[in-house]
Amino acid sequence: MISLSIRADLFSFLKQNRNWLTAGALLSLLSSFGQTFFISIFAAEIQADFSLSHGGWGTIYALGTMASAATMVWAGSLTDIFRARTLGALVFGMLAVSCLAMAVNPYLSLLPIVIFALRLTGQGMCSHIAVVSMARWFVATRGRALSVASLGFAFGEALLPIVFVALLGLFHWRSLWVVAAIIALAGIPLLLTLLKTERTPQSMADENQSVGMQGEHWTRKKALRHPLFWFMTPALLGPSAFNTAFFFNQVYFADIKGWSHLSLVTLFPLYTLMAIAAMVTSGIALDRFGTARMIPVYQLPMVIAFTIFALSGSLVQAAFGFVFLAMTTGANSTLPNAFWAEFYGTRHIGSIKAMATAVMVLGSAIGPGITGVLIDAGVDLNTQYIGVSVYFLLACLCTWVGIHRYRNALPRST
Repeated sequence: MISLSIRADLFSFLKQNRNWLTAGALLSLLSSFGQTFFISIFAAEIQADFSLSHGGWGTIYALGTMASAATMVWAGSLTDIFRARTLGALVFGMLAVSCLAMAVNPYLSLLPIVIFALRLTGQGMCSHIAVVSMARWFVATRGRALSVASLGFAFGEALLPIVFVALLGLFHWRSLWVVAAIIALAGIPLLLTLLKTERTPQSMADENQSVGMQGEHWTRKKALRHPLFWFMTPALLGPSAFNTAFFFNQVYFADIKGWSHLSLVTLFPLYTLMAIAAMVTSGIALDRFGTARMIPVYQLPMVIAFTIFALSGSLVQAAFGFVFLAMTTGANSTLPNAFWAEFYGTRHIGSIKAMATAVMVLGSAIGPGITGVLIDAGVDLNTQYIGVSVYFLLACLCTWVGIHRYRNALPRST
């Protein structure tokens, strides 16, 4: 149980910073329109309208996603130049245009471009601006800020599929993308109002910035030359690649287990609730213990989760798998984002985090691709998930080696 003093402190934190935290949550919520879980709602309709096979649709989706990952390397660095209110409003407008493009596009040749636009503006830039802003605006309470702002991801994942699947039974699928565009446009005045007084202007004073290792403000070029970035890369790829792959293959997974798809989906609310709990708890723990202690071990629950998924024979067992999956999913919303600020400083965090975001977006493209190729090659998901468990074990080891080697370079005050 959270003590009364911690509750009071959290309430005071939320009250004092409600505008900036709400802006972060809004950005993460509207990123949903470019996330796999939302776009996949319309997969059957898209495939039918464009006469696409599963493989054809998957290829187009992967191409658009990989292109957005490459573009994020440049676009993400814009958060070091423009204020969040300006850049966020612009991205919301572009997201709305992307949603309208999906609603009206009749040409197969343009579909990869539409996917690219949705993935770049939604999954890429909306989420990037949210986490970079929280990491930059908050120092001592960075973990709590990231966890609160990331609630937008959880609520979007929990509510939007239910709402839009229900509406899909009443309206044409293209009309629902017009609704998404309207919601994105409505976010512009709300964001501008919330950030009327931005916590830390883009032209912030030096005293409002925090330094990283060796007391420096690391540039992206220098960070990419440092071994720690590459020690972290497997941990960056893993959750994005294999979480996406798991939900992308949910129908096939239920089929090989002998369950109905609906019965498997009934476990999703449990996953969402546990992810929210893990998100908030990890944020509080992060402010107390720091990323250096927590980040080498936070993906260990994934080892347990995918082992359970591989060996489970009942929905009750699968439920435990979702609990462990949620532990890392929730923590993944706070720990890696705080890591970049703590180890590399905040002055150039936008461009550095852009590279990390590009890696994660790339993971969301290649994860389903890898599992699909292996399924076609005769390697079933049960066997694959044992391999995924081993991957996460090695990723944790790699992260531990990197952190253990370079944590002493952090400033004393950290």
